[in-house]
Amino acid sequence: MRTVRLTTAQALVRWMIAQRSELLDGTDVPLFAGVFGIFGHGNVLGLGTALYDVQDELPTWRGQNEQGMALAAVAYARATDRRQVMAATSSVGPGALNMVTAAGVAHANRLPVLLLPGDTFTSRAPDPVLQQVEHFGDPTTTVNDAFRPVSRYFDRITRPEQLLSTLPQVARVLTDPADAGPVVLALPQDVQAEEYDFPAAMFERRRHVVDRPRPDRDALAAAAAVLRTAERPLLVVGGGVRYSGAAREALAFAETHHVPVVETVAGRTLVPHDHHLYGGALGIIGSTSANNLAAAADVVLAVGTRLQDFTTSSWTGFAADARILTVNTARFDAVKRAAQTVVGDARETLDELTAGLTGWTAPAAWTARTIEETGSWDAHIDQLRTGGGRLTYAQVVGVVNDASRPDDYVLTASGGMPGELHGGWRTAKVEAGATSGATMDLEYGFSCMGYEVVAPWGAAMARATTHPDGLVTALFGDGSYLMLNSELYSAAFSGHPYVAVLCDNGGYAVIHRLQTNQGAAGFNNLLADSRGPDTALRADFAAHARALGCTVEDVPEGAGTDDLRAAYERARQAARRTRRPAVVVCRTDPAAWTEAGAWWETGVPEALSGRDSYQNGKARQVRWL
Repeated sequence: MRTVRLTTAQALVRWMIAQRSELLDGTDVPLFAGVFGIFGHGNVLGLGTALYDVQDELPTWRGQNEQGMALAAVAYARATDRRQVMAATSSVGPGALNMVTAAGVAHANRLPVLLLPGDTFTSRAPDPVLQQVEHFGDPTTTVNDAFRPVSRYFDRITRPEQLLSTLPQVARVLTDPADAGPVVLALPQDVQAEEYDFPAAMFERRRHVVDRPRPDRDALAAAAAVLRTAERPLLVVGGGVRYSGAAREALAFAETHHVPVVETVAGRTLVPHDHHLYGGALGIIGSTSANNLAAAADVVLAVGTRLQDFTTSSWTGFAADARILTVNTARFDAVKRAAQTVVGDARETLDELTAGLTGWTAPAAWTARTIEETGSWDAHIDQLRTGGGRLTYAQVVGVVNDASRPDDYVLTASGGMPGELHGGWRTAKVEAGATSGATMDLEYGFSCMGYEVVAPWGAAMARATTHPDGLVTALFGDGSYLMLNSELYSAAFSGHPYVAVLCDNGGYAVIHRLQTNQGAAGFNNLLADSRGPDTALRADFAAHARALGCTVEDVPEGAGTDDLRAAYERARQAARRTRRPAVVVCRTDPAAWTEAGAWWETGVPEALSGRDSYQNGKARQVRWL
């Protein structure tokens, strides 16, 4: 057997280079598109040297904050529909712990990312080393064990030859449609530099094709039998439809059987807004149209969704006697709430299911209701997008929506903007090809503040190849910007352009709304009701963004939608011209929101006025389906 003598770090990166992946259109691409890195004593000489040697084949991008660069890696995975992965490496200690939050984002959203934190010496000869946290009763524990609850796969490489057994598992998790998520390989710094005679076959090129498991025939027949009894069926399209590339099949199913279709947060922008069967965005931050249809449906076919509380309105969104059918590659998600389960790939299952429903269609009156509901919601959104006074989030979204091109991509994550994008965005059309056709990244699995500020770096990097004519736009509030803005400089430095629309509403306005709407006093959310000697002090966001290398459009207080529209168009042009992020700063109303009329369970003390609403919601909550 031919062998190659390499360090552990060299073997790891050489293996990464050998792994290939397949986009939805069959295009062959690297599985690992690159590495985000911040070096320290725990990784600079081992992994850092190995990456230097292969920088033309596996590019390394310098980050400013470990959480930020790892979040950019997560966004990269979403933008490629989980077909490509970025790695992120840090030193041991605070650098590693900074990436734990990003691992949580990836885990909650079922997104693949490879995290490579440095670790302490396996020899323990120099213990305790700089940044080492000592555990009095367990010397094998390091800070990297904090990754275990937020990892799909975790390993600590204490011998070079361990790579032979663990790397196939790494590839499995990163490319598995059911288990996809964050992989963490903790790399002790002495082991990174240790040499070993690795088999040459380990570094032969290998192409990973995402599995498409077919459904069980009996389960499929049982699901078809339930659907045939439906008078008011509803198709719920989730993120699994996106990652399967099954948007076309989902719409074909709806058209063949005249079934209204609604989207979850993760499945957003898979259905054109003007399609006559489109019922809108489902859930708490969705649309009244979709929620009304969900409440009336007698059979709900939920495809590729984990049915989180914002989709189900804390399980008050469906009728108590509704039948729930789930289609999912992950049995864990499929069996929730005792649903009737079909485990399988979304694309293949929808094709086979429709073949088993020949001749069946939903009643015409139910289909017609979809048009009535969406028409009413559209009129509501039109009204929110017009009017004078201070700019609102709905108006900001309307401006960006109107100016967006088919190849553009929009994202957000936290605060009030997810409700505006999920409930108010109008998808022009869906064009599948190398990607699913989805044009939105709405990170509402973990709702990580700061994600939306750094994620466009990763998304812009990913879509530069698949959608070179498109442009990424991120929308977020001042709270998210202040939390994590350093990767604006990283994107400017590395030459990855996008537009960031920063809405300054004076604090954590959406949580202030939740607080005060339940009868609590406004406290510690808006800057005006937070503790400090000068509550009128405000950050100069325009100056700050310029200092990070961005071009800036500063829309003045009192400006209207026409002013914002002109500023946004100038920002688009500047981003393309300079190959840097362009930031649009605008002042927005902290009290104007798009409401879908759904209930969300949050703990409300008995002394607050919102307690009655809480109890009413609990009474309507479906405990078992």
